[in-house]
Amino acid sequence: MEKQLTPEFDGPTIFGHPRGLMTLFFTEMWERFSYYGMRALLILFMTMAVAEGGLGFDDKTSGAIYGLYTMGVYLLALPGGWLADRLFGLKKSVWYGGIIIAIGHFTMALPGVMALISGDHSIKPELSTLDTSSFFLGLILIVLGTGLLKPNISSIVGQLYPKGSTKRDAGFSIFYMGINIGGFIAPIACGTLATYDMHLGFGLAGLGMVFGLIQYKLSGGLLEGHGEPPVVVTQEEVSSQKKLKSLVTYIGLGLLAIVGVLFMGVIPINVSAIASASGTVIALVAFGYLGYVIVFGRLNKADKNKVGVIAILFLFSSMFWSGFEQAGSTLNLFAERFTDRTILGWEIPTSYFQSVNSLFIIIFAPVFGALWVWLGRRQLEPSSPMKFTFGLLLLALGFFVMYFATKIAASGDLAAPTWLLVTYMLHTFGELSLSPVGLSLVTKLAPKGYGGQMMGIWFLSVALGNLIAGLIAGEASGGTEEALAQMPDQYMLIVYTVFGSAALLFLLKPVIRKMMGDVH
Repeated sequence: MEKQLTPEFDGPTIFGHPRGLMTLFFTEMWERFSYYGMRALLILFMTMAVAEGGLGFDDKTSGAIYGLYTMGVYLLALPGGWLADRLFGLKKSVWYGGIIIAIGHFTMALPGVMALISGDHSIKPELSTLDTSSFFLGLILIVLGTGLLKPNISSIVGQLYPKGSTKRDAGFSIFYMGINIGGFIAPIACGTLATYDMHLGFGLAGLGMVFGLIQYKLSGGLLEGHGEPPVVVTQEEVSSQKKLKSLVTYIGLGLLAIVGVLFMGVIPINVSAIASASGTVIALVAFGYLGYVIVFGRLNKADKNKVGVIAILFLFSSMFWSGFEQAGSTLNLFAERFTDRTILGWEIPTSYFQSVNSLFIIIFAPVFGALWVWLGRRQLEPSSPMKFTFGLLLLALGFFVMYFATKIAASGDLAAPTWLLVTYMLHTFGELSLSPVGLSLVTKLAPKGYGGQMMGIWFLSVALGNLIAGLIAGEASGGTEEALAQMPDQYMLIVYTVFGSAALLFLLKPVIRKMMGDVH
């Protein structure tokens, strides 16, 4: 009698994967379209003169705001995941998050839309309350919405595959391809529209999120049984959920009110000081929590050592992202101010350069995946700490390339775009060496019962790195003649710092390998 094979998935499939994966693929693609489309314009809009349609902020203030924003996107992923687990469920969190994101983008676009409707495109002598209030409120809404959507859509992808499925990794690879397709298209599309009016570029980013929401709702039936709200049975649980909803509402409104008081004017506060203080708080929270787990977590010696490795990697991960995430700030301003972007009489919009990283990931991610497999078969695959070291070295090498570009800029000439392209390629190689390895390693090192919390620590390191990147942008962007003259030295300082971190990690490798125990 012929043995019948049990289907791996209960519902319909496409190319051997659950059809629900396509729903999530396009939702994430459009969400990343909205994020990267707006991010490509953000620091350019803040530093642009008021008379040209921007906000006219100085580099230091713009960099600090940029850092706080990108930090918030990763930081709020932690409470966003908690709210999904306790209150809304994953599917509803993605839906609500997408709506809030779209509203945020349209809020940022409001001044431009009103000018378009009224036909008033006269030069503004100064900033209006509408300009600043719509900008900051929009940023806040995007951070809140991304915190709800970003962590939970990835969790639903994981739920589509039964435990032990051999297709899970391939499913996530397809899903991440959607991220990079959105990241590639967005800066080009939004940047093109922004050449007419920055606010319209923000509006197109919001429209992309709306497209994602429409297809998410229309094909949502393919996710049936996944990401549902927590089941509430007893009267006590019903009462507890009502109290939690009220508490979340009050906290959300309170935070909006506080931030509104702080930011609705033309920067009445020192945002650089707030950004610096935020970085200190993140570091203290991360290491305080890790120390608490080691001392009071009732872990055996092997697990304590593994948590110690996560603490060490937190530092080097923050260092990497503080350099890598200057793509949208420091390097974006270099492309705007000091790069020859004219080809055959046509000037390439600055934002187009923000598509390069995603394009390189689409091209080289399969190459790196195949490389690790090929080396592994020959017992030559580098250890995880060594891959981290490679990531930092490639990051330093990228900034070393930019050192020569800044020398050209400091001499008064425009640098060729190839300097930025080579830098982005090296940084992408660094990302492919470190980012997926870090995510995988944290899941392996996390003690039983601490998986989600240790992943939260990883995202804290990314948040801290993004914040530092924004602060560096305010110092190394060459916005004044004095700053331009100092720019090569500042870039070389970045090279020394990152290269020194890579050397330190290499020296610590034997200790880290010993602490990792049976994890490779």
